[in-house]
Amino acid sequence: MKIILSFMGIILNKMKIFNLILLSLSLSFPYLCCSQHQLKKQNIKPNVLLLYVDDLRPELTCYGSNQIQSPNIDALARKGIKFTNAYCNVPVCGASRASMLTGMLPTKNRFLDYKTFVEEETPEAITLPELFNNNGYITISNGKIYHHLDDRETDWDEVWRPYAFDKNDKGLAPTDYWQSLWKDYHLDENRLKYKETDRGPAYESAEVPDSTYIDGLLTEKVIRDLKKLKQSNKPFFLTAGFINTHLPFNAPKKYWDFYNRSEIKQPENYNYTPKDAPLISISNWQEMRGYSNIPKKGQVSDSLAIDLIHGYYATISYTDALIGKILNELKNQALDKNTIVILISDHGYNLQEHTQWAKFTNYNTSTQVPLIIYNPLSKVRGSTDALVSLIDLYPTIIDLCDLKEPEKQLDGISLKPILKNPQLEGKSYVFIKKENGFTLKTKDFSYTEFIKPKDNSIITRMLFDHRTDKAENFNVAGHSDYENIISELNFILHSNFQENIEGK
Repeated sequence: MKIILSFMGIILNKMKIFNLILLSLSLSFPYLCCSQHQLKKQNIKPNVLLLYVDDLRPELTCYGSNQIQSPNIDALARKGIKFTNAYCNVPVCGASRASMLTGMLPTKNRFLDYKTFVEEETPEAITLPELFNNNGYITISNGKIYHHLDDRETDWDEVWRPYAFDKNDKGLAPTDYWQSLWKDYHLDENRLKYKETDRGPAYESAEVPDSTYIDGLLTEKVIRDLKKLKQSNKPFFLTAGFINTHLPFNAPKKYWDFYNRSEIKQPENYNYTPKDAPLISISNWQEMRGYSNIPKKGQVSDSLAIDLIHGYYATISYTDALIGKILNELKNQALDKNTIVILISDHGYNLQEHTQWAKFTNYNTSTQVPLIIYNPLSKVRGSTDALVSLIDLYPTIIDLCDLKEPEKQLDGISLKPILKNPQLEGKSYVFIKKENGFTLKTKDFSYTEFIKPKDNSIITRMLFDHRTDKAENFNVAGHSDYENIISELNFILHSNFQENIEGK
Protein backbone atom coordinates (compact mmCIF):
# COMPACT_ATOMS: atom_id res chain seq x y z
CA MET A 1 0.00 0.00 0.00
CA LYS A 2 2.86 2.41 0.92
CA ILE A 3 4.51 1.64 -2.40
CA ILE A 4 1.29 2.48 -4.30
CA LEU A 5 0.80 5.74 -2.39
CA SER A 6 4.44 6.69 -2.97
CA PHE A 7 4.07 5.96 -6.70
CA MET A 8 0.90 8.07 -6.88
CA GLY A 9 2.70 10.92 -5.09
CA ILE A 10 5.47 10.86 -7.69
CA ILE A 11 2.88 11.02 -10.50
CA LEU A 12 1.08 13.97 -8.85
CA ASN A 13 4.34 15.85 -8.39
CA LYS A 14 5.25 15.30 -12.05
CA MET A 15 1.82 16.51 -13.12
CA LYS A 16 2.31 19.66 -11.04
CA ILE A 17 5.68 20.25 -12.67
CA PHE A 18 4.15 19.66 -16.13
CA ASN A 19 1.32 22.09 -15.39
CA LEU A 20 3.82 24.67 -14.17
CA ILE A 21 5.75 24.28 -17.43
CA LEU A 22 2.54 24.77 -19.43
CA LEU A 23 1.65 27.81 -17.36
CA SER A 24 5.11 29.26 -17.91
CA LEU A 25 4.85 28.68 -21.66
CA SER A 26 1.42 30.28 -21.85
CA LEU A 27 2.66 33.35 -20.00
CA SER A 28 5.82 33.74 -22.08
CA PHE A 29 4.38 32.70 -25.46
CA PRO A 30 0.58 32.93 -25.15
CA TYR A 31 0.01 32.43 -28.87
CA LEU A 32 1.73 29.01 -28.78
CA CYS A 33 -1.00 27.66 -26.56
CA CYS A 34 -3.97 29.45 -28.07
CA SER A 35 -6.15 29.11 -31.11
CA GLN A 36 -7.18 32.18 -33.11
CA HIS A 37 -10.48 32.22 -31.20
CA GLN A 38 -8.65 32.07 -27.87
CA LEU A 39 -6.32 34.87 -28.93
CA LYS A 40 -9.31 37.10 -29.64
CA LYS A 41 -10.94 36.09 -26.38
CA GLN A 42 -7.78 37.06 -24.47
CA ASN A 43 -7.53 40.31 -26.51
CA ILE A 44 -4.00 39.44 -27.68
CA LYS A 45 -3.30 41.60 -30.72
CA PRO A 46 -1.21 40.19 -33.57
CA ASN A 47 2.06 41.89 -34.47
CA VAL A 48 2.78 43.22 -37.95
CA LEU A 49 6.09 43.01 -39.82
CA LEU A 50 6.09 45.09 -43.01
CA LEU A 51 8.82 44.27 -45.55
CA TYR A 52 8.83 47.25 -47.93
CA VAL A 53 11.08 46.78 -50.98
CA ASP A 54 11.89 49.68 -53.30
CA ASP A 55 11.33 49.41 -57.07
CA LEU A 56 10.65 45.66 -57.01
CA ARG A 57 8.50 44.37 -59.82
CA PRO A 58 7.20 40.76 -59.64
CA GLU A 59 10.60 39.52 -60.81
CA LEU A 60 10.69 36.56 -58.42
CA THR A 61 10.70 32.80 -58.82
CA CYS A 62 7.33 32.54 -57.08
CA TYR A 63 5.93 34.84 -59.79
CA GLY A 64 7.31 32.70 -62.60
CA SER A 65 10.70 34.38 -63.16
CA ASN A 66 12.70 31.18 -63.05
CA GLN A 67 16.04 32.87 -63.64
CA ILE A 68 15.78 34.71 -60.31
CA GLN A 69 17.11 33.25 -57.07
CA SER A 70 14.72 34.38 -54.32
CA PRO A 71 14.27 31.33 -52.03
CA ASN A 72 13.25 33.21 -48.89
CA ILE A 73 10.54 35.31 -50.50
CA ASP A 74 9.36 32.20 -52.36
CA ALA A 75 9.08 30.33 -49.04
CA LEU A 76 7.06 33.21 -47.57
CA ALA A 77 4.75 33.06 -50.59
CA ARG A 78 4.17 29.33 -50.04
CA LYS A 79 3.21 29.98 -46.40
CA GLY A 80 0.83 32.83 -47.17
CA ILE A 81 -1.27 34.30 -49.97
CA LYS A 82 0.48 35.56 -53.09
CA PHE A 83 -1.36 38.22 -55.13
CA THR A 84 -0.64 37.97 -58.85
CA ASN A 85 -2.71 41.03 -59.83
CA ALA A 86 -1.59 43.71 -57.37
CA TYR A 87 -0.96 47.28 -58.54
CA CYS A 88 0.37 50.53 -57.15
CA ASN A 89 -1.79 53.65 -57.45
CA VAL A 90 1.13 55.97 -58.31
CA PRO A 91 4.29 54.66 -60.03
CA VAL A 92 6.53 57.08 -58.11
CA CYS A 93 8.17 56.23 -54.78
CA GLY A 94 7.28 59.16 -52.50
CA ALA A 95 3.75 59.52 -53.83
CA SER A 96 3.05 55.78 -53.79
CA ARG A 97 4.18 55.42 -50.18
CA ALA A 98 2.08 58.40 -49.13
CA SER A 99 -0.95 56.89 -50.86
CA MET A 100 -0.46 53.45 -49.30
CA LEU A 101 0.22 54.73 -45.76
CA THR A 102 -2.83 57.01 -45.80
CA GLY A 103 -5.07 54.63 -47.75
CA MET A 104 -5.95 57.54 -50.04
CA LEU A 105 -5.87 57.76 -53.83
CA PRO A 106 -3.80 60.32 -55.71
CA THR A 107 -5.56 63.32 -57.24
CA LYS A 108 -4.67 66.06 -59.68
CA ASN A 109 -2.91 67.98 -56.90
CA ARG A 110 -2.11 65.27 -54.32
CA PHE A 111 0.63 62.62 -54.26
CA LEU A 112 2.39 63.78 -57.38
CA ASP A 113 6.04 62.73 -57.16
CA TYR A 114 8.92 61.66 -54.93
CA LYS A 115 8.87 65.04 -53.14
CA THR A 116 5.49 64.24 -51.55
CA PHE A 117 5.19 64.98 -47.83
CA VAL A 118 2.12 63.47 -46.17
CA GLU A 119 2.13 66.04 -43.40
CA GLU A 120 1.88 68.82 -45.98
CA GLU A 121 -0.55 67.31 -48.49
CA THR A 122 -2.88 65.40 -46.15
CA PRO A 123 -2.23 66.80 -42.64
CA GLU A 124 -5.65 65.65 -41.44
CA ALA A 125 -5.05 61.99 -42.38
CA ILE A 126 -4.67 59.31 -39.74
CA THR A 127 -1.85 57.29 -41.20
CA LEU A 128 -1.43 53.55 -40.84
CA PRO A 129 1.46 53.76 -38.31
CA GLU A 130 -0.35 56.51 -36.41
CA LEU A 131 -3.43 54.31 -36.06
CA PHE A 132 -1.32 51.48 -34.68
CA ASN A 133 0.42 53.87 -32.32
CA ASN A 134 -2.94 55.17 -31.08
CA ASN A 135 -3.97 51.58 -30.33
CA GLY A 136 -1.06 50.74 -28.06
CA TYR A 137 1.33 49.25 -30.62
CA ILE A 138 5.05 49.93 -30.59
CA THR A 139 5.74 51.45 -34.02
CA ILE A 140 9.23 51.49 -35.54
CA SER A 141 10.19 52.91 -38.93
CA ASN A 142 13.40 51.28 -40.17
CA GLY A 143 14.91 52.33 -43.48
CA LYS A 144 12.77 53.80 -46.24
CA ILE A 145 9.08 53.73 -45.30
CA TYR A 146 7.92 57.27 -45.93
CA HIS A 147 10.18 58.62 -48.66
CA HIS A 148 11.32 61.37 -46.31
CA LEU A 149 12.41 60.21 -42.88
CA ASP A 150 11.21 63.47 -41.28
CA ASP A 151 7.71 63.13 -42.72
CA ARG A 152 5.14 62.41 -39.98
CA GLU A 153 7.83 61.55 -37.44
CA THR A 154 5.29 61.50 -34.61
CA ASP A 155 3.58 58.47 -36.18
CA TRP A 156 6.41 56.35 -34.82
CA ASP A 157 7.98 55.52 -31.51
CA GLU A 158 11.27 55.39 -33.38
CA VAL A 159 12.54 56.45 -36.79
CA TRP A 160 15.86 55.01 -38.01
CA ARG A 161 17.92 55.08 -41.18
CA PRO A 162 21.58 54.25 -41.59
CA TYR A 163 23.81 57.34 -41.39
CA ALA A 164 20.92 59.81 -41.25
CA PHE A 165 21.29 60.74 -37.60
CA ASP A 166 25.09 60.64 -37.51
CA LYS A 167 26.86 63.86 -36.61
CA ASN A 168 27.97 65.83 -39.65
CA ASP A 169 30.06 68.93 -40.15
CA LYS A 170 27.96 70.20 -43.03
CA GLY A 171 25.11 71.59 -40.94
CA LEU A 172 22.67 69.29 -42.74
CA ALA A 173 19.38 68.07 -41.35
CA PRO A 174 19.02 64.25 -41.14
CA THR A 175 17.00 64.05 -44.37
CA ASP A 176 19.50 66.08 -46.38
CA TYR A 177 22.46 64.31 -44.84
CA TRP A 178 21.02 60.91 -45.66
CA GLN A 179 20.24 62.02 -49.23
CA SER A 180 23.91 62.92 -49.64
CA LEU A 181 25.03 59.44 -48.56
CA TRP A 182 22.47 56.90 -49.70
CA LYS A 183 24.30 56.09 -52.94
CA ASP A 184 26.29 53.68 -50.86
CA TYR A 185 29.41 52.83 -52.88
CA HIS A 186 32.18 50.70 -51.38
CA LEU A 187 34.70 50.47 -54.21
CA ASP A 188 37.32 53.20 -53.79
CA GLU A 189 37.06 54.51 -57.35
CA ASN A 190 33.28 54.84 -57.07
CA ARG A 191 33.44 56.55 -53.69
CA LEU A 192 35.96 59.06 -55.02
CA LYS A 193 33.92 59.79 -58.15
CA TYR A 194 30.76 60.27 -56.10
CA LYS A 195 32.52 62.54 -53.61
CA GLU A 196 34.04 64.70 -56.34
CA THR A 197 31.13 64.90 -58.78
CA ASP A 198 28.01 63.87 -56.80
CA ARG A 199 27.59 61.23 -59.48
CA GLY A 200 28.49 57.55 -59.46
CA PRO A 201 27.88 54.49 -61.62
CA ALA A 202 24.46 52.83 -61.87
CA TYR A 203 25.71 49.62 -60.24
CA GLU A 204 28.48 48.18 -58.11
CA SER A 205 29.76 44.69 -57.29
CA ALA A 206 32.05 44.78 -54.25
CA GLU A 207 33.67 41.91 -52.38
CA VAL A 208 32.08 42.80 -49.04
CA PRO A 209 29.94 41.06 -46.39
CA ASP A 210 26.15 41.36 -46.39
CA SER A 211 26.27 43.81 -43.49
CA THR A 212 28.31 46.40 -45.40
CA TYR A 213 25.69 48.09 -47.58
CA ILE A 214 22.78 50.14 -46.24
CA ASP A 215 20.30 47.27 -46.41
CA GLY A 216 22.68 45.04 -44.49
CA LEU A 217 22.81 47.64 -41.70
CA LEU A 218 19.02 47.86 -41.85
CA THR A 219 18.71 44.10 -41.41
CA GLU A 220 20.94 44.11 -38.35
CA LYS A 221 18.79 46.88 -36.84
CA VAL A 222 15.54 44.97 -37.47
CA ILE A 223 17.05 41.87 -35.86
CA ARG A 224 18.01 43.94 -32.79
CA ASP A 225 14.47 45.28 -32.68
CA LEU A 226 12.96 41.80 -32.73
CA LYS A 227 15.06 40.81 -29.74
CA LYS A 228 13.94 43.90 -27.82
CA LEU A 229 10.31 43.60 -28.84
CA LYS A 230 10.24 40.02 -27.61
CA GLN A 231 10.73 41.42 -24.09
CA SER A 232 8.24 44.30 -24.40
CA ASN A 233 4.97 42.38 -23.85
CA LYS A 234 3.33 44.85 -26.24
CA PRO A 235 2.16 44.30 -29.83
CA PHE A 236 4.31 45.91 -32.50
CA PHE A 237 4.15 47.38 -35.99
CA LEU A 238 7.72 46.86 -37.20
CA THR A 239 9.00 47.85 -40.63
CA ALA A 240 11.99 47.01 -42.79
CA GLY A 241 12.27 49.51 -45.65
CA PHE A 242 14.87 48.23 -48.11
CA ILE A 243 16.61 50.65 -50.47
CA ASN A 244 17.19 47.87 -52.99
CA THR A 245 16.16 47.21 -55.66
CA HIS A 246 16.51 50.95 -56.33
CA LEU A 247 19.37 52.46 -58.28
CA PRO A 248 22.29 52.23 -57.94
CA PHE A 249 22.20 48.44 -58.16
CA ASN A 250 24.78 47.84 -55.44
CA ALA A 251 25.15 44.37 -53.95
CA PRO A 252 27.93 42.14 -52.60
CA LYS A 253 29.74 40.32 -55.40
CA LYS A 254 28.52 36.89 -54.28
CA TYR A 255 24.98 37.84 -55.36
CA TRP A 256 26.21 38.93 -58.78
CA ASP A 257 27.85 35.52 -58.99
CA PHE A 258 24.44 33.86 -58.61
CA TYR A 259 23.84 34.73 -62.26
CA ASN A 260 25.66 33.71 -65.41
CA ARG A 261 25.97 36.88 -67.46
CA SER A 262 25.80 34.94 -70.72
CA GLU A 263 22.32 33.72 -69.76
CA ILE A 264 20.86 37.17 -69.02
CA LYS A 265 18.66 38.44 -71.83
CA GLN A 266 17.16 41.77 -72.77
CA PRO A 267 13.35 41.78 -72.99
CA GLU A 268 11.86 40.87 -76.35
CA ASN A 269 10.46 44.40 -76.79
CA TYR A 270 13.57 46.28 -75.65
CA ASN A 271 14.22 48.14 -78.93
CA TYR A 272 10.77 49.38 -79.92
CA THR A 273 7.83 51.24 -78.43
CA PRO A 274 4.29 49.80 -78.59
CA LYS A 275 2.63 50.01 -81.98
CA ASP A 276 0.48 53.18 -82.14
CA ALA A 277 1.50 54.26 -78.63
CA PRO A 278 1.48 58.04 -78.10
CA LEU A 279 4.87 59.67 -77.59
CA ILE A 280 3.66 61.18 -74.29
CA SER A 281 3.47 57.66 -72.83
CA ILE A 282 7.19 56.91 -73.30
CA SER A 283 9.60 57.88 -70.54
CA ASN A 284 13.06 59.25 -71.19
CA TRP A 285 14.15 57.66 -67.88
CA GLN A 286 15.86 60.75 -66.51
CA GLU A 287 16.41 59.09 -63.14
CA MET A 288 18.88 56.60 -64.58
CA ARG A 289 20.57 59.21 -66.78
CA GLY A 290 21.85 60.88 -63.63
CA TYR A 291 24.43 58.11 -63.19
CA SER A 292 27.96 58.50 -64.48
CA ASN A 293 28.06 55.49 -66.84
CA ILE A 294 24.66 56.16 -68.48
CA PRO A 295 24.41 58.25 -71.67
CA LYS A 296 22.55 61.56 -71.43
CA LYS A 297 20.71 60.82 -74.66
CA GLY A 298 19.79 57.76 -76.67
CA GLN A 299 19.83 54.13 -75.68
CA VAL A 300 22.37 52.22 -73.65
CA SER A 301 24.51 49.67 -75.45
CA ASP A 302 23.45 46.03 -75.38
CA SER A 303 26.40 45.22 -73.15
CA LEU A 304 25.50 47.94 -70.63
CA ALA A 305 21.87 46.80 -70.70
CA ILE A 306 22.96 43.31 -69.65
CA ASP A 307 25.10 44.81 -66.87
CA LEU A 308 22.10 46.78 -65.57
CA ILE A 309 19.74 43.82 -65.65
CA HIS A 310 22.43 41.70 -63.98
CA GLY A 311 22.73 44.34 -61.25
CA TYR A 312 18.98 44.43 -60.73
CA TYR A 313 18.90 40.64 -60.35
CA ALA A 314 21.80 40.76 -57.88
CA THR A 315 19.98 43.29 -55.69
CA ILE A 316 16.89 41.06 -55.67
CA SER A 317 18.90 38.09 -54.40
CA TYR A 318 20.72 40.28 -51.87
CA THR A 319 17.43 41.63 -50.53
CA ASP A 320 15.99 38.13 -50.45
CA ALA A 321 18.91 36.89 -48.34
CA LEU A 322 18.43 39.78 -45.89
CA ILE A 323 14.70 39.07 -45.66
CA GLY A 324 15.59 35.46 -44.88
CA LYS A 325 17.73 36.62 -41.94
CA ILE A 326 14.88 38.73 -40.57
CA LEU A 327 12.34 35.92 -40.89
CA ASN A 328 14.75 33.48 -39.23
CA GLU A 329 15.13 35.85 -36.29
CA LEU A 330 11.36 36.25 -36.08
CA LYS A 331 11.18 32.48 -35.69
CA ASN A 332 14.14 32.32 -33.29
CA GLN A 333 12.37 34.78 -31.01
CA ALA A 334 9.18 32.66 -31.17
CA LEU A 335 7.32 35.66 -32.59
CA ASP A 336 6.37 34.03 -35.89
CA LYS A 337 3.19 32.43 -34.54
CA ASN A 338 1.59 35.80 -33.84
CA THR A 339 3.14 38.12 -36.45
CA ILE A 340 1.47 38.98 -39.74
CA VAL A 341 4.16 39.39 -42.41
CA ILE A 342 3.52 41.56 -45.46
CA LEU A 343 5.89 41.96 -48.40
CA ILE A 344 5.23 44.76 -50.88
CA SER A 345 6.93 47.16 -53.26
CA ASP A 346 6.04 50.79 -53.88
CA HIS A 347 5.71 50.25 -57.65
CA GLY A 348 7.10 48.23 -60.53
CA TYR A 349 10.14 48.84 -62.71
CA ASN A 350 11.11 48.89 -66.38
CA LEU A 351 14.11 46.82 -67.44
CA GLN A 352 14.33 48.25 -70.98
CA GLU A 353 10.81 47.20 -72.03
CA HIS A 354 9.74 49.53 -74.84
CA THR A 355 13.17 51.28 -74.65
CA GLN A 356 12.46 52.37 -71.05
CA TRP A 357 14.24 52.05 -67.70
CA ALA A 358 13.11 52.83 -64.14
CA LYS A 359 9.45 53.66 -63.43
CA PHE A 360 7.37 56.83 -64.01
CA THR A 361 5.06 55.40 -66.69
CA ASN A 362 1.50 54.11 -66.96
CA TYR A 363 2.73 50.83 -68.42
CA ASN A 364 2.18 47.56 -66.61
CA THR A 365 5.90 47.13 -65.95
CA SER A 366 5.82 50.34 -63.87
CA THR A 367 2.57 49.66 -62.05
CA GLN A 368 2.36 45.95 -61.17
CA VAL A 369 3.86 44.98 -57.82
CA PRO A 370 4.48 41.82 -55.79
CA LEU A 371 2.25 41.42 -52.74
CA ILE A 372 2.48 38.57 -50.24
CA ILE A 373 0.50 38.40 -47.00
CA TYR A 374 1.25 35.73 -44.43
CA ASN A 375 -1.18 35.46 -41.53
CA PRO A 376 -0.02 32.74 -39.10
CA LEU A 377 -3.51 32.64 -37.58
CA SER A 378 -4.99 31.46 -40.89
CA LYS A 379 -4.64 28.02 -42.43
CA VAL A 380 -5.42 29.28 -45.93
CA ARG A 381 -2.44 29.20 -48.30
CA GLY A 382 -1.98 29.68 -52.01
CA SER A 383 -2.21 32.22 -54.80
CA THR A 384 -4.94 34.58 -55.92
CA ASP A 385 -5.57 36.36 -59.21
CA ALA A 386 -7.86 38.88 -57.50
CA LEU A 387 -7.35 42.44 -58.72
CA VAL A 388 -6.14 44.64 -55.84
CA SER A 389 -4.08 47.78 -55.23
CA LEU A 390 -1.83 49.25 -52.57
CA ILE A 391 -4.55 51.44 -51.05
CA ASP A 392 -6.25 48.19 -50.01
CA LEU A 393 -3.42 47.34 -47.62
CA TYR A 394 -4.34 49.88 -44.93
CA PRO A 395 -7.89 48.55 -44.41
CA THR A 396 -6.63 44.96 -44.73
CA ILE A 397 -3.96 45.26 -42.05
CA ILE A 398 -6.20 46.95 -39.49
CA ASP A 399 -8.98 44.47 -40.28
CA LEU A 400 -6.62 41.57 -39.52
CA CYS A 401 -5.64 43.29 -36.25
CA ASP A 402 -9.27 44.11 -35.36
CA LEU A 403 -8.71 47.88 -35.26
CA LYS A 404 -11.28 50.50 -36.17
CA GLU A 405 -10.64 52.37 -39.41
CA PRO A 406 -10.71 56.20 -39.56
CA GLU A 407 -13.99 57.68 -40.77
CA LYS A 408 -14.35 58.94 -44.35
CA GLN A 409 -10.69 58.55 -45.24
CA LEU A 410 -9.87 55.19 -46.79
CA ASP A 411 -10.36 54.70 -50.53
CA GLY A 412 -9.42 51.02 -50.45
CA ILE A 413 -11.22 47.91 -49.23
CA SER A 414 -10.10 45.13 -46.93
CA LEU A 415 -8.63 42.06 -48.61
CA LYS A 416 -9.52 39.85 -45.67
CA PRO A 417 -12.31 38.08 -47.62
CA ILE A 418 -9.76 37.21 -50.33
CA LEU A 419 -7.30 35.94 -47.73
CA LYS A 420 -10.05 33.58 -46.58
CA ASN A 421 -11.09 32.65 -50.13
CA PRO A 422 -8.39 33.27 -52.77
CA GLN A 423 -10.86 32.39 -55.54
CA LEU A 424 -12.66 35.73 -55.15
CA GLU A 425 -12.19 38.12 -58.07
CA GLY A 426 -11.30 41.27 -56.14
CA LYS A 427 -11.97 44.69 -57.59
CA SER A 428 -13.54 45.44 -60.94
CA TYR A 429 -10.89 48.07 -61.61
CA VAL A 430 -7.89 49.84 -60.06
CA PHE A 431 -7.20 53.57 -60.46
CA ILE A 432 -3.60 54.58 -61.27
CA LYS A 433 -2.25 58.09 -61.86
CA LYS A 434 1.09 59.28 -63.23
CA GLU A 435 1.24 63.05 -63.84
CA ASN A 436 -1.50 63.70 -66.42
CA GLY A 437 -1.90 60.02 -67.33
CA PHE A 438 -4.93 58.37 -65.68
CA THR A 439 -5.22 54.60 -65.93
CA LEU A 440 -7.98 52.12 -65.19
CA LYS A 441 -6.67 48.58 -64.81
CA THR A 442 -9.30 45.87 -65.08
CA LYS A 443 -8.84 42.14 -65.12
CA ASP A 444 -8.67 42.13 -68.92
CA PHE A 445 -7.59 45.64 -69.94
CA SER A 446 -5.41 48.61 -69.15
CA TYR A 447 -6.97 51.89 -70.29
CA THR A 448 -5.16 55.23 -70.03
CA GLU A 449 -6.23 58.78 -70.84
CA PHE A 450 -3.72 61.61 -71.01
CA ILE A 451 -5.60 64.72 -69.92
CA LYS A 452 -4.73 68.42 -70.22
CA PRO A 453 -4.34 69.90 -66.74
CA LYS A 454 -5.85 73.26 -67.69
CA ASP A 455 -9.21 72.26 -69.14
CA ASN A 456 -9.31 68.48 -68.39
CA SER A 457 -9.73 67.64 -72.07
CA ILE A 458 -8.38 64.36 -73.42
CA ILE A 459 -5.10 64.64 -75.32
CA THR A 460 -4.83 60.99 -76.34
CA ARG A 461 -5.48 57.48 -75.00
CA MET A 462 -4.13 53.96 -74.82
CA LEU A 463 -5.83 50.60 -74.48
CA PHE A 464 -4.02 47.31 -74.04
CA ASP A 465 -5.81 43.98 -74.14
CA HIS A 466 -4.16 41.98 -71.37
CA ARG A 467 -5.96 38.81 -72.41
CA THR A 468 -3.65 38.55 -75.42
CA ASP A 469 -1.05 41.27 -74.89
CA LYS A 470 0.12 41.55 -71.28
CA ALA A 471 3.45 42.83 -72.63
CA GLU A 472 1.51 45.82 -74.00
CA ASN A 473 3.06 45.84 -77.46
CA PHE A 474 -0.11 46.97 -79.31
CA ASN A 475 -2.17 50.01 -78.44
CA VAL A 476 -5.65 49.12 -79.69
CA ALA A 477 -7.37 52.37 -78.65
CA GLY A 478 -7.93 53.22 -82.31
CA HIS A 479 -9.42 49.85 -83.28
CA SER A 480 -13.15 49.79 -83.97
CA ASP A 481 -13.47 46.39 -82.26
CA TYR A 482 -12.76 48.06 -78.92
CA GLU A 483 -15.06 51.08 -79.18
CA ASN A 484 -17.54 49.71 -76.65
CA ILE A 485 -14.76 48.83 -74.19
CA ILE A 486 -13.30 52.34 -74.46
CA SER A 487 -16.73 53.92 -74.00
CA GLU A 488 -17.38 51.85 -70.88
CA LEU A 489 -13.98 52.52 -69.30
CA ASN A 490 -14.15 56.22 -70.16
CA PHE A 491 -17.50 56.40 -68.37
CA ILE A 492 -16.17 54.66 -65.26
CA LEU A 493 -13.05 56.84 -65.16
CA HIS A 494 -14.99 60.10 -65.39
CA SER A 495 -17.91 59.13 -63.18
CA ASN A 496 -16.06 57.36 -60.36
CA PHE A 497 -12.79 59.32 -60.39
CA GLN A 498 -13.72 62.74 -61.71
CA GLU A 499 -12.65 64.40 -58.46
CA ASN A 500 -9.25 62.72 -58.69
CA ILE A 501 -8.87 63.94 -62.26
CA GLU A 502 -10.02 67.55 -61.75
CA GLY A 503 -8.58 68.52 -58.41
CA LYS A 504 -8.28 68.40 -54.63
